[in-house]
Order: sequence, then C-alpha cells, then structure tokens
Amino acid sequence: MTRLPARVVLDYPFTAPASDGSVVEVAPGILWARMPMPMALDHINVYLLRGDEGWTLVDTGLNTDTGRARWEHIAATHLQGLPIVRLVCTHMHYDHAGLASWLCERFDIPLYMTLGEYFMMRALSQPEPDPLPPSQALFYQRAGMPQERIDRMWRAMRQDPFMPPQPRSFNRLRGGDEIQLGARLWRVVIGEGHSPEHACLYCEQDQILIAGDQLLPRISSNVLVTGIEPEANPLQLWLESLTRLEQLAPDTLVLPSHERVFRGLHARTQELREHHTQQFDLLRARLQEHGACTAFEAMLCLFPRLRGPVDDMLALGESIAHLSWMRYDGMLRREIDEDGHYRFRLADVPAAQKINH
Repeated sequence: MTRLPARVVLDYPFTAPASDGSVVEVAPGILWARMPMPMALDHINVYLLRGDEGWTLVDTGLNTDTGRARWEHIAATHLQGLPIVRLVCTHMHYDHAGLASWLCERFDIPLYMTLGEYFMMRALSQPEPDPLPPSQALFYQRAGMPQERIDRMWRAMRQDPFMPPQPRSFNRLRGGDEIQLGARLWRVVIGEGHSPEHACLYCEQDQILIAGDQLLPRISSNVLVTGIEPEANPLQLWLESLTRLEQLAPDTLVLPSHERVFRGLHARTQELREHHTQQFDLLRARLQEHGACTAFEAMLCLFPRLRGPVDDMLALGESIAHLSWMRYDGMLRREIDEDGHYRFRLADVPAAQKINH
C-alpha cells in the first residue's frame, strides 16, 4: 500500500478510537474499533454491527495475544449484554482474518466469507518451501530481481510470525447477497484486484459502506501480480471494482480498514485513478529515456524508498501489475532477453494517456 499526497479534501466526521479496545459509534448500532499491528501500518479497523439477536464482527486483526486481549475487552465492555453471533471477513489477508479461527472457537460463531477468499486463505496458509518451486523461481528470474534480493525476501517471508491457524468451515457470501442485521439490510459488493473476491458491505438505506481494503482514504490498495498467477491483470480488475463502487451514493459514509472513516467516495475513486495514471506516466518516461526495463528496474523507478524485504515483495508485484496493465492495453510489448528476463518496451502505436475504464 502506498501513501498518497493529499489532494482531494475528504470529510472525516469522527475521531478515530485508540487501539486499546475503545470504540466509536459511527451510526446507531455500528461500532468502530482498532486492533494494533506491530508494523509501519500500525492498525486495522474492525467494525461491530448490532442486530436483534446479537453482534456481527467484521474483520479480526492479526493473530497475536494483544489482538485476543482486545477482543476480550470489547466483548466484556461494549456489547450491552448481547452475544457475538457471527464473523464476516472482508478478505483473506491475515490482518483481516488472522483471528478468525480463534474468534469462531472462542464465541462459537460461524464465519462468513466469499469462496475465493476462503480457499485462497487456505492455499496460502503454509510458507513456500525452501528452495522455491521452479515456477516461483522462474517468476522472479523473469522479473530481473537479483538472486540475493530474492533470497533475502523469502527468508523474511518464511519467518513471518503472524501466520494463523485456519478455520475449517465457512458460510459463503456472493456478490449481490443481502444480509439483514437488525434494522439494516446490507448488500455484498464484490471487489477484485487487491484480493480475489473481496466482500464490501453496503447499506443503501443509510448510505454506509464497509469497504475493507477496497477503498482507503489516504493510501492506495496494494494490487500485485504474483507467481501464483503470473499472467494476471489485477489492476484492470481493481479499476473495474472502482467503477462498481462509483455506482453507490456520493454521500456514502465509508468505513475503511485503515485510516479514518470518511465521506467523499467519488472524489477518492477519481484520485486513485489519477494516481495510477501518474504511475503509468512514470514508467512511460523511464522507457522513453532508457528504451527498455525489467520489472525490477520498474520497481526501483516507482518505489525508490523501500524499507525491507516485505516491501520488496509488495512493490515488485505492484510494478508487474502496472506493466501488465500497460501491456494488455497495448502500450507496451514484452520480450525475453538473453538472460531470461522479461524486458518491456513502448509499443509502436501510442495508447491513451488516461484511465477511463
């Protein structure tokens, strides 16, 4: 995720809660809490929705003792004597679902997710073997990343302390499903690109969107290509998802997974489109100057201030996503050089300069 310079003025109607088990009521029966994370992005927002029979939790936080203690505090302090009755995870990333197994067992509740998110979460629950499988190794070779940097990246990934146990069952959410929670009817709106089948929840009556990572106010969602699907075009899917969100009411109150609750949905989606247009312009200028580049060289252009091996993984995948979008859109062509690296060059026929689709 990239923090963007502030250009549009969004409305932030609430002060964020501390990450200590405090809550803020953002609408009648909707509580906003924060779970701490020991990293640069130091929190995740979680939400609690009151219904007639009890509370629905939306997202979980990381699989840490601190996260479990925060949930125990919230359950004992803020639920007005009502039980927790279900858990919804917007998507499979472990800051959103890392405590899913524990919460479902601790409170004897069912988990709701989309099919794509649940099974991708299960598929990624084990670290990659050492050495990397040939298909994964080839992916990084094609990208032109130096071997020592690949090795450093995967050493860090294999030592990840937050890999959680996996829930063994779930209830499936589908795009367009409607869920009645107390007085509110919530519709599932699917986003793609950041993750396979991200579930946002929209209440049309009150114009409230629980956006997960699909729409964030000050940082851009990470959209990356990985060795699992090396020919994917996730940025196209993510831009199409922005179009779906733009069908919602302009004054929608957006409840994101990071940063603050805000209004200004349409201004924010347009700002995100402009951000990616600027990324394409940077790549085009780099190619005009140097003639060709690998994905690794594109990464150094787009992300000059990386902080470590995890940043390398995210930045390389996002750089490939931009190159892939430009290639599928006809802006670039791709070839293999004598070292086995993909090199990208500007296509002979110029393409559109702006993202309008």
